[in-house]
Amino acid sequence: MTLAGKLSAEVGIHANPEKVFNILAKQLHHLQNVAERIHGAKLHEGDDWHTNDSIKQWTYTIAGEVLTCHESIESIDEKNKTITFKLFGEDIEKHFKVFKLIVQAIDKNEYGSSAIKCTIEYEKISKDVHPPFGYLEFCNKCVEDVDEHLLKADEIVN
Repeated sequence: MTLAGKLSAEVGIHANPEKVFNILAKQLHHLQNVAERIHGAKLHEGDDWHTNDSIKQWTYTIAGEVLTCHESIESIDEKNKTITFKLFGEDIEKHFKVFKLIVQAIDKNEYGSSAIKCTIEYEKISKDVHPPFGYLEFCNKCVEDVDEHLLKADEIVN
């Protein structure tokens, strides 16, 4: 049995995918004010939220349990609107050796709608650990919250 795996899901959005990408790439500290299941975030190490050497600490809820982890940005690909986050420490390291979250903003797919694709690449510490389906559901809910926030902001402006 392999300990490594990958989970992926796309969430359709109504907001401009570029705006969703910009929140993640340039306004990450605001996510805690927008996403219902994120209770707090703080800069743990470094001077800037969006540099690769900065480490943030997140507090969030998955399946009714309050958890914490550290996160750093591994890469930002502006052209493809893709960000790779590395999650580690605290509650992550209890279950996973490797945990990466890849978020991509997709303009108008074949069905004529925009989407955010969330992919989790992971390696479990043992075969007894379940795949991180709760984390994927958490990501989907955060995307929905950001989408709703951006739509409300657009209504206020218009």
